[in-house]
Amino acid sequence: MIKRYKPTTPSRRHYTVSDYSVLTSDKPFKRLTSSKKRRVGRSNGRITVRHKGGGNRKLYREIIFSQQKKGIPGIVKTIEYDPYRSAFISLISYKDGDWRYILAPQNLKVGDEIICDEKTPLKKGNRLELKNIPVGTLVHNIEVKKGGGGKLAKSAGSSAQIITQDGKYTHLKMPSSEVRKVLDICYASIGQLSNVEHGMVSIGKAGRSRHLGRRPKVRGSAMNPIDHPYGGGEGRTQRGTKRPKSIYGKVTGGVKTRKRKKYSNKLIIKRRKKKRKK
Repeated sequence: MIKRYKPTTPSRRHYTVSDYSVLTSDKPFKRLTSSKKRRVGRSNGRITVRHKGGGNRKLYREIIFSQQKKGIPGIVKTIEYDPYRSAFISLISYKDGDWRYILAPQNLKVGDEIICDEKTPLKKGNRLELKNIPVGTLVHNIEVKKGGGGKLAKSAGSSAQIITQDGKYTHLKMPSSEVRKVLDICYASIGQLSNVEHGMVSIGKAGRSRHLGRRPKVRGSAMNPIDHPYGGGEGRTQRGTKRPKSIYGKVTGGVKTRKRKKYSNKLIIKRRKKKRKK
């Protein structure tokens, strides 16, 4: 559910936020936080990545993406906000006395018991090997290499669907509609990730972008010819180049950027759907 505000100001009229009523704590577990130096797109004081800078101060929450607590049951203690990611996180108290953060799936509740093992009950939050998960199940935080920790489907509302079990591989339909093979001895967590409506949030005002550490972007067509390939001209003019280009003259549209010899190319069964040209 997206939360809206009364239009008390022009910016408030379009300002929306995620539903944070599901959160149960507004303070992180201190032992699992650390400060992280932010480079904000600079190297030796020079801007190397544009449109980054500023932003609110924030603490990094140390989250486990792999099987560090294999075979040890844990109880969900809190559902919390994480400033470094779009999905919510959960604080877990394990039977051995340890405390850890995990990515929180949708509808995970305080008091639920979760476990990570080769074979576990098919409950939200449980983590197990792909070969033991039935076809049609939604999974997140998926490993690509055995023991490498979760790499796929980790953002708000994302999940992959198990399509079939084929020999030593499991076929997964990714959020992008790509179908790929993953070794069935790799681990994945059950369920779709929380904060499903994150993509529908409207920033509403320029100041909120600055709080997120995003500096202003200027349209290329508003620049001078020396500053951008689209710059110059009298009044509003067309792009003037056959293909869309970046400020550095690099082609940005209709160019394949994936490495032709990438090791995982052979594991892709079906490429993601291309956007139709208008």
